[in-house]
Amino acid sequence: MQNTALSLPSSTTQVELEGKTVYIVGTAHVSAQSVQDVRDTVAAVQPDTIAIELCEPRYQGMKKKTAWRETNLFQVVKQGKATFLLAQLAMQSFYRRLGQQLEVEPGAEMMAGAACAEETGARLELIDRRIDITLKRVWRYLGIWQRLKLFATMAGALFSSEAIADADVEALKQQDQLEALMGEMGQAFPEIKKRLIDERDVYLAQKLRASSGQRIVAVVGAGHVPGMLKAIQHPLPLAELDLLPPKSRWSKMWPWLIPVAVVALIAWGFVHGGTQHGVDSILIWVGVNGILSALGAICVLAHPLTVVAAFVAAPLTSLNPTIAAGWVAGLVQAWVRPPSVGDFEALPQAMETLKGFFLNPVVRILLVVVAANLGSSIGTFVAIPWIAAR
Repeated sequence: MQNTALSLPSSTTQVELEGKTVYIVGTAHVSAQSVQDVRDTVAAVQPDTIAIELCEPRYQGMKKKTAWRETNLFQVVKQGKATFLLAQLAMQSFYRRLGQQLEVEPGAEMMAGAACAEETGARLELIDRRIDITLKRVWRYLGIWQRLKLFATMAGALFSSEAIADADVEALKQQDQLEALMGEMGQAFPEIKKRLIDERDVYLAQKLRASSGQRIVAVVGAGHVPGMLKAIQHPLPLAELDLLPPKSRWSKMWPWLIPVAVVALIAWGFVHGGTQHGVDSILIWVGVNGILSALGAICVLAHPLTVVAAFVAAPLTSLNPTIAAGWVAGLVQAWVRPPSVGDFEALPQAMETLKGFFLNPVVRILLVVVAANLGSSIGTFVAIPWIAAR
């Protein structure tokens, strides 16, 4: 492996594989210099194939600026994807703010690679794992406290006003600083680093091994380069990395155990405590579940009808694992405050400030789903011990 052949940029590493040569350009995702490094490498190498660290949905989203207009929020809510879409928006907002500070479009180096492929006639390959699979694998392997910690960290990053200098971003392309950064992330969120970084290092490397052409230029984030260099020389199967982890037997059972336990406790109250005791248990279940779910909706400034829907739905949906209170509340919010095309187009700007975050109707719907579900979940774990203690 070397990075001096053909007078390549210092960010480009040359790797010899069986019958092909791969030139890996390690980039900073909001760096103007990275865009130039991509173009310089392509000009020097004249590759048969240009591979970029994007999956098809992300590529289409960057290529088609109006992609947000086609988002079907009703389907997003009904399929339980609101949390993942909100997380994706938060990450995009973070990169967008960095890009504005450095006067470069986030992901510009990836699109530069795609543009070079079109200009030179090289084959374009998208080598990253689908973003929805990556996020779901991250989420499935996190415990409850890690999830809460992640939400707090993302919120802090989302609304931070701290400026980042161009020199600081370019410094991330130095291998020793990258390893230090990944080490810090691994200590705070070991499962996230494993799914978001380590797994994708292997995935990207194996996709490059399977790429066609004798000369390949690969454009990837600099943080992936060290791991890719370790994985690229050894063929490994990718099937497991493309699958969602199977749910454990316990995780499949406990959503059904909760309604069984609630019904059993209330029935026990009727039998041994009398009618009034049983009625009181029902009121506790309805009140605690409904009030906390409604409070969650209120906290994100939901429409009054949405708040009522959250209150009514929570006690019932908590007894049915196939539906969630947040889904009902989100659908009602989308019905009473349907977002316009302009609201979708304003999403990037809306995510930049706390005010815009809460006022954009699209984001509001997603927040309603998450907040109402969270309130209902807390209500379930408060009401069951309360009823049992009686």
